[in-house]
Amino acid sequence: IKSFTLLLFVFQALQINAQEVNWLSWNEAAELASNEKNPKKVFVDVYTDWCGWCKKMDKDTFQNPEVAAYMSENFYMVKLDGEGKEPIEFKGKTYKFVPSGRKGYHEFAAALMQGRLSYPTTIFLDEQLNMLSPVPGYQKPEPFLNIAKYFGEDIYKEKDWKAYSGAK
Repeated sequence: IKSFTLLLFVFQALQINAQEVNWLSWNEAAELASNEKNPKKVFVDVYTDWCGWCKKMDKDTFQNPEVAAYMSENFYMVKLDGEGKEPIEFKGKTYKFVPSGRKGYHEFAAALMQGRLSYPTTIFLDEQLNMLSPVPGYQKPEPFLNIAKYFGEDIYKEKDWKAYSGAK
């Protein structure tokens, strides 16, 4: 019974420490962005079911307590299946699934990724749902948080990415 109590205690401690991200659909985020008094920016995680790096980024990056807390505070967070079948309405246009090859792709995902179908790709949009930047590829927690703060704190309005990130 002692080991069961210890196991229960450890499990509860892990639950308290884990920060859950509240993922929204595109429609939910778009509605919040247009109806809230002080809307947040929008973050879109474009993934596919078969993408191993997408699953790794979910587990390592989005479930990181610091990342999850920052993102939840500053962004409406959207999960978008790059091969999703449901039509999406945006700015007067209906985006649909396009069968292609063995699977296909969603026109909205392709538009957000600027035609470069690469998974995972994360997309940052401003409060009016205008494109800030797509960011292709897997990102570890620390570099991801650096990118998120660049957009989340409006640093992109003052400094270009190279100056902010110290890239040469």
